[in-house]
Amino acid sequence: MPAFVTFGRILFAVLFVFSGAAKLMDLSATAQMTEKIVLPAIFAPYTAQLETITGMSIAQVLAIVAGAIEVICGLMIALNFGARFFAILLILFVAAATFYFHDFWNQTGPDARNNLVHALKNLSLIGALFMIAGSSRSAKVHEPGYDV
Repeated sequence: MPAFVTFGRILFAVLFVFSGAAKLMDLSATAQMTEKIVLPAIFAPYTAQLETITGMSIAQVLAIVAGAIEVICGLMIALNFGARFFAILLILFVAAATFYFHDFWNQTGPDARNNLVHALKNLSLIGALFMIAGSSRSAKVHEPGYDV
């Protein structure tokens, strides 16, 4: 059974590693998508400092952060290093991405249906991430005579 769990975790992580790498390989397109995110005005001084330090727009910084989160979290889950922590981080990331990018409640027609499907897919991913976050790295299979 542990081999199935390991194989499943690796297959699950492929989605995040590929998606994150694709974001990092095409930063300009990813940055255009992140422009949809509106940060509260209270963060303006900090984002201005970040733009000055990095020499990039906040959209580009967010694009790099998004890609890095997906790649790093996917790899850590696949390798089972801090899988619980990285699963929780991805839960927050996927929930935010769903809210900002698959807002079917603000759309009509085919766009609404398409984004509803993506939102439901993301809800399923969040469910799987909760299962990863809830499982123990050293979980033992219950065997006769073994007390849990």
